[in-house]
Formats: sequence, structure tokens, C-alpha cells
Amino acid sequence: MSELVIEGLHARVSEREILRGLSMTVRSGEVHALMGPNGSGKSTLSHVLMGKPGYEVTGGTVTLDGVDLLELTTPERAAAGLFLAMQYPTEVPGVGVAEVIEEAFVATGRDPSGVPALLASEADALGIEPTLLERSLNVDLSGGEKKRSDTLQMAVLAPRIALLDEIDSGLDVDALRSVSRRVERATSQGFAGSEPLGVLAITHYTRLLEELHPDFVHIFVDGRIVESGGPELADRLEASGYAAWIN
Repeated sequence: MSELVIEGLHARVSEREILRGLSMTVRSGEVHALMGPNGSGKSTLSHVLMGKPGYEVTGGTVTLDGVDLLELTTPERAAAGLFLAMQYPTEVPGVGVAEVIEEAFVATGRDPSGVPALLASEADALGIEPTLLERSLNVDLSGGEKKRSDTLQMAVLAPRIALLDEIDSGLDVDALRSVSRRVERATSQGFAGSEPLGVLAITHYTRLLEELHPDFVHIFVDGRIVESGGPELADRLEASGYAAWIN
């Protein structure tokens, strides 16, 4: 079983503290939903965990299966089994999806020869047109197509823990269902025989959680978790908004 352990995490940007002592543990097979108002620091958390430049960690620890992630570069964190589906996926002109995945396989000592077949299978399951796989990564794709592409990459790369930063934004009802169900299936079955996926899903909307069923829901305000609970906590939030947790 894999385990992402965050303890007392503090981080800042340009001398402004954003994360203020966050602690949580995400294990294989678990879905954690992190919900909070705009500007609370949710995306900052995903960036810090993945090692995006410009963020300074001022306290706390982050480990994945005992490995200190804060001491690793972003590629090393990915190789350790951490995956980030970004809120705004990056466009990479001139580089195809298959090339990116094959290089990732080589970098982690895996045989890349089966990548095309894996991509075709996962694309079919996600309703991705085969022609989209021939384009440069995320170039000339709609917002929803980019989110499907991120999910496709995740399924082929088979990480241990996935960070989903508003993966539901830009998706229509059908796309949301296919993406959510693919992630949900990975939390119970894993990827091609691997252990079940652990998920930290950052979202504003409970509609994602109708398909991607959370084990834990965390309310995130002003850089810290102010309450945690089960799926019923998302229902309370839907009914009342964040007023009960702000100030």
C-alpha cells in the first residue's frame, strides 16, 4: 500500500504565507476531496507537492512511501509515483502524447514498446478521438479535451498517488462521467495489475463527487484544513456554502 503523508506543511510565495500547517494522509484506494473558496491555497498545495518553482516550503514534511519528496526534483517526484493533473494543462508544441509517455517509461526503466496499445485502449475508454493522439500535447485542444488527455496520461503512466486540480472544470456531463469513472475504477482496481490508486481531488463542485466517490472530504480555508469528514460534509457544503467555516 502506498501512502502520501503531509505533516505541518507551510509554504509561501513572495514572502506571503499560503499554506499554514496542513496535515493529511492519502493512501492507496482512498479518494480525498479538498474543497475551499477561491484563493484559499488549493492549487498552491498541488504546486508545492509537485515541486513547481517559485514556492518556498518553510516548514513541515511530505513523504511518499517514506521518500522525502521535498528533497526531489519534479521529474523525480513523478518517477516516485506522484502525478498531477493540472488545472491549466501546459501546451507543448511539436511533442506528441505518445512521445511524452514513452520518454517517461524510459526514464523509469519500463519498456515503452507497449505505449501505443495502452494509449489506444485508454483513449477508447475515455471517448478520445484517435486523431487527437496525433496532435502536439494539449495544442489546439478544448479545455475538456485537455482534461481527458490528462486522465489518459495518468492511466498509462500508472502512478501511485494522483493529484487532480479541478479536473472537472471545462468538462461537459458526458466527459465528466467518463473521466470520473476512469479515476474511480483505478482506485479499486489499479492500473494493469498495479496497486489501487490514491487520489487527492481538488474541486469546487460536488458534481465531481457524484461519480468520483470520496472517502474523505476536507474543507480548506486560508491555507489550512478547518474540518474533515465523510461524503456528508460535501452535502453540508452544497447546502450552506462556506459561510460556516469562514471567519
